Amino acid sequence: MIMQSLPLAFLLGDATPMELFIKGEWIMWPMILVSFVMITVVVERLIFIFRENSSRNDAAVKQILEAVERGDADKAISLGKGSSDFVAQIIAESLKHREQSLSNAFTRAANQQLMRYQQGLATLDTCITAAPLLGLLGTVTGMMRTFGALGGGDIGAAAGAITGGVAEALIATAAGLAVAVLGLFPYNYLNTMDTQAKLRVSDASHALEVFTKKAEGSSARH
Repeated sequence: MIMQSLPLAFLLGDATPMELFIKGEWIMWPMILVSFVMITVVVERLIFIFRENSSRNDAAVKQILEAVERGDADKAISLGKGSSDFVAQIIAESLKHREQSLSNAFTRAANQQLMRYQQGLATLDTCITAAPLLGLLGTVTGMMRTFGALGGGDIGAAAGAITGGVAEALIATAAGLAVAVLGLFPYNYLNTMDTQAKLRVSDASHALEVFTKKAEGSSARH
C-alpha cells in the first residue's frame, strides 16, 4: 500500500511547476540559479553567432587576398579595415605588421578574434556538469530523509515524510538531468561554430602565405 502511494503521481498528475519546485526542497534553488546562468549564456552566444554570420563576407576576404597577390598591401589593409568580417580584419591587422613578422602578427590577431567565439563556453560547460551533480545531491538528501522517516518505527505516521523524501529525490534527479540535456545541444552547436571559425582562420593563414609568396616572386622577377 505504501509503495502504491510512492509512484510518480506527483509528476504525472495535476501538480503545478511551483508544487514540484516546493517538493524538490532546497536543492531547487541552486538548480534555478544554474539554469538562469545557462540560459543567459546561451542567449548571448546565439545572438553573437547570428551577428557574426550576418557580417561574414567571403568576397571581401577574396578581394584582400587578390590585393596581396598584386603586392598592394595598403589596398588590402584598407579593404580589411572597412569589412565587418573577422577574417578580413585579421588579415588587415597582420599586414600592418608585415615588416616585423607577418606570421606572428597573424597569430596574435587571430587569437584575439577567436577568443570572442570561446567566451561563455567554459561557463556553459560548468552549468551542464553541475546540474546533474546537484540533482544527485538532491537525490541523496531526499533518500536520507526517507530512511530517517523509516527509522522512526511507525511507518503509517511517517508516510508523508517518506513520500516527501522520495519526491525530493526524484524531482531533483529529473531537474538536474533536464537542465544538463537542454544545455548540451547549444553547447555542441557553439563548439561547432568555434571549430568552423578556427578552420576559416587556418585557411586564411595558408592563403595569405601563398599569395604573399606569389607577390614576392612577382616583384623579384620584375
